[in-house]
Amino acid sequence: MKETHPLELRLRARGATVVLVILMAILAVAFFRAQVVRGTSWALQSDSNRLRVLPEPAPRGTIFDRYGRIIADNVPSYSISLFPAPLDSIRATLEGLAPHLALDEERIESLVERARLNRRQPLLVLGNADYDAVAAVAEMRPDFPGVFLEMRPRRRYIGGPAVGHALGYVGEVSAAELESPRFAGYEQGMIVGKEGLERQYEEFLQGVQGTRYIEVDAVGRVVGSFEGQAAAPAIPGDELFLNLDLELLEFIHRIFPDTIRGAVVALDVDDGGVLALYSAPTIDPNEFVGGISRTRWQELNEDPGQPLFNRAVVGRYPPASTWKLATAAIGLEAGVVQPEELMPEGCFGSFTFRGDRRRCWRPEGHGHIDLAEAIAVSCNVYFYQLGIRIGLERFVSESNRLGFNRTCGIDLPREQAGSFPDGLDWWRRTHGFAPTENEVMSLAIGGGPNDQTPLKIAQFYLALAGDGSAPAPRLIRDEALVGVPVEGWSMDLSAASLEALRAGMRQVSRPGGTAFLSGLEHWDLVGKTGTAQATGGRVRPHSWFAGMVGPRGGDPEIVIVVLLEESDGGAAPIAAKAADFHLRRKHGIPVDSIQTRGEHIAAGINAPWIWAPE
Repeated sequence: MKETHPLELRLRARGATVVLVILMAILAVAFFRAQVVRGTSWALQSDSNRLRVLPEPAPRGTIFDRYGRIIADNVPSYSISLFPAPLDSIRATLEGLAPHLALDEERIESLVERARLNRRQPLLVLGNADYDAVAAVAEMRPDFPGVFLEMRPRRRYIGGPAVGHALGYVGEVSAAELESPRFAGYEQGMIVGKEGLERQYEEFLQGVQGTRYIEVDAVGRVVGSFEGQAAAPAIPGDELFLNLDLELLEFIHRIFPDTIRGAVVALDVDDGGVLALYSAPTIDPNEFVGGISRTRWQELNEDPGQPLFNRAVVGRYPPASTWKLATAAIGLEAGVVQPEELMPEGCFGSFTFRGDRRRCWRPEGHGHIDLAEAIAVSCNVYFYQLGIRIGLERFVSESNRLGFNRTCGIDLPREQAGSFPDGLDWWRRTHGFAPTENEVMSLAIGGGPNDQTPLKIAQFYLALAGDGSAPAPRLIRDEALVGVPVEGWSMDLSAASLEALRAGMRQVSRPGGTAFLSGLEHWDLVGKTGTAQATGGRVRPHSWFAGMVGPRGGDPEIVIVVLLEESDGGAAPIAAKAADFHLRRKHGIPVDSIQTRGEHIAAGINAPWIWAPE
C-alpha cells in the first residue's frame, strides 16, 4: 500500500483547517446577526406576541367653583373590554358574557358593529362596571380569551342635576367627531365633552393619554396582572376655576318647582361672572358617565319637558314687561323723554293711535304718571306713547345696536341669539307687507316679533345695575382661556337716567308693587315682573322676573332673572330667595329657611321690617 507523502498530508490538513475556519466564521456571523444585530428585532417580535399595547386614559381636569369647591372630578372605576379579534370570536365572547353583564341582543349587535368599524382598537363593552360584573369577569378569565379589565378615571359631578346644563356631560367620541378637525389625534374609545363647559373647554380638560402593556398567552388570554405595566404615564387635563357658585346652584335646584319648566340666570354685578345658570327640568350628568343606555337616551329625548334643552341660553321667549326697561332706556338715550315727564294722554284703560286701540292690563287705568311710576305699575299706555315718540325705525335700529339680535358671547356652546326684526324690511320679507308706525306699540311693551333668552335679559339688567355697560357673561374665571373677547353691552345713559330706571324697579317690592311679597329683610329687591303671552299652542302665559339685589340703600351686587313657562306668577319669589341665599353667605349672615315677606306672613312671624317702608 502506497503511503501518503507527509507534505501532502500537511496540505490536506491545512485545507481542512481553512474549511473549518470558514464554516466557524459563517456560524459566528450567523450567530452574531441573530443574537446581536437582530437581537432587538427578535425581542420585539417576541414581545409583540406576548404583550398588548393599550392606551392609558388621562383623568379629565378637575373643575372648581368660585370658592374652590370641587364641582367635577374623577374617581377610579373599572371597564370591561375585548382585544381586537375576528368578528365571530367577538360575538361568541359577548354572547357568553351577556348573562353576567346584562347585554341584550340589541347591545350585542351594536358592539359587533363597532368592532367591525374599528378592528384595531380594543372594544369597550361596559364602562363603569359594578362590583358584580367585575367579579364575574375576573372569575371567568380562562373561559373568555381577549377579555380584560381596565381601571379608568370616571367623571364625577358633585352637584349632580344642579350643574347639569352648566357643566354638560361627557361621552365616548363619535365617528363623526373623529372626522372633524377639532378631534384630530383622538382615538375611538376616548371620552370627550358632549355639552356645556365639558364641550367648550374640551382641549383644556382632556389631558394626554398614556400607554401600558398587558401580557397575554398564546391564545390571547391575559396572564399576570390585569393592570399590566405602564410605559408612558397619562397626563391629567388642566384644572378649571369657574365663577359658578355650587351651593347657590344646589339651592336653586331645591327650591325650583319640580312640575314647572323654566330657567334661572344669576350674574355678579362686579365682573359679569355667571354665579348660577340653571334650566328645568334638568339632567344628571352622572347618568352619562360610562355610556348612557339607549332606553334612557330615548326617554330623555321623548320627554315632553325636554330636559336636554338648555332654556337659559337656548330657549327664546317673549320678554313681556321686563322689556319695558329697554324701551325706557332707548327713550332716555335718544332724549325723547325725561324721567319726570308725563305723557300727553293719561292711562284710563286704553290708548288709540291711528285707529288702532290698545288696552292696558289694568282696565281702570293708572292716570297721569311719570317714567318711574310707569315702570313700577307696568303701565302699557305710557309705554305705547313712549314707543311712538321713539318711532318704529329708530326703535328697531337702537334695539339691534344694543345687541338684542345677537348672542351674549357666553363661553358655552349653542347659545342662541335673540330674535328681533333686523330692519323695517323684516316685515316685508317675513309677512309680505310694509310695517305701519303702530307696530312699535307691541314692541314697546315686550310683545310683537321679539323673543329673547333669559341670559340676554340678564345681561341687559346687568348693564342697568352698573354704569350702563355689561361685559359678556363668563363661566370661567381665567380670561386667558376664553379666547377673543366678545363685545359686551353699552348704553349712553347718565347716572340720573339710570337712577330713574332703578327707582321704578325699586317700587316693585314696596306696598302695592307686583313683587311686594318677595321683599327681603336685609336687601333691596329692585326689578321688574312680566307676564308673556304663550306661543306654540300653549295656553297659560310665561312668568318673568328680572332684577338686581344688594344691601339696603347700597349698590346692587347680584343680577338675577327667572323664567317660568306656563306659570301664573311665582318667578319673583324664586329670584328673591336665590339672591338672599347668595348675599347672606357673602356677607356672613346666617341663612334662614324663611326668607321673603310672603313666607314670614304665611308663617305668622310679625317681624318689624315686614311692613316698614323700604
